Amino acid sequence: MKRVSVILADGFEEIEALTVVDLLRRAKIYVDTVSVTDEYIVHGAHGINVQTEDLFDEVNFVEFDMIVLPGGMPGTRNLEEHNGVRRVVKDFIEEGKTVAAICAAPTILGNLGLLKGKRVTCYPTMETKIQGAVLTGAPVTVDGNIITGRGAGTAIDFALKIIEQLMGKEKAKEIAESIVYE
Repeated sequence: MKRVSVILADGFEEIEALTVVDLLRRAKIYVDTVSVTDEYIVHGAHGINVQTEDLFDEVNFVEFDMIVLPGGMPGTRNLEEHNGVRRVVKDFIEEGKTVAAICAAPTILGNLGLLKGKRVTCYPTMETKIQGAVLTGAPVTVDGNIITGRGAGTAIDFALKIIEQLMGKEKAKEIAESIVYE
């Protein structure tokens, strides 16, 4: 079974995080929600609190195939300020494992120097903060082991692309049809 870790910090964008969790679980992908705070409850940017399965320090990320970084503010900033998140992102990229980031979260990869020459998309106001990347403006962009999404409005496309990368086009199509996504 494929394993994905969705990492949450206070101020995360709820649609971006929970759409991924929901659709991946429908596809029978193991999803672990992980808090970077000292609490299992993480506070979303719009007042939706989510109870995670694990705290960051409880997770052995080596066991995962992919990590997902939702955007939102101040969630993106809180993720980027976490030393462990930066380390795990770098490790995943170096090991050829997939990192998926949506909305403002691709700036985390950009600030780590991981997007030079890569095709990416992100929230429009964040585009000036990503140096050296080729900005596509597409809803979702895949370049090697990096998947990026534009924002909350593209969360379903983003989640389906993650499913496609992990389980194939047929599984992504099956999940899209099951939610009447046209």
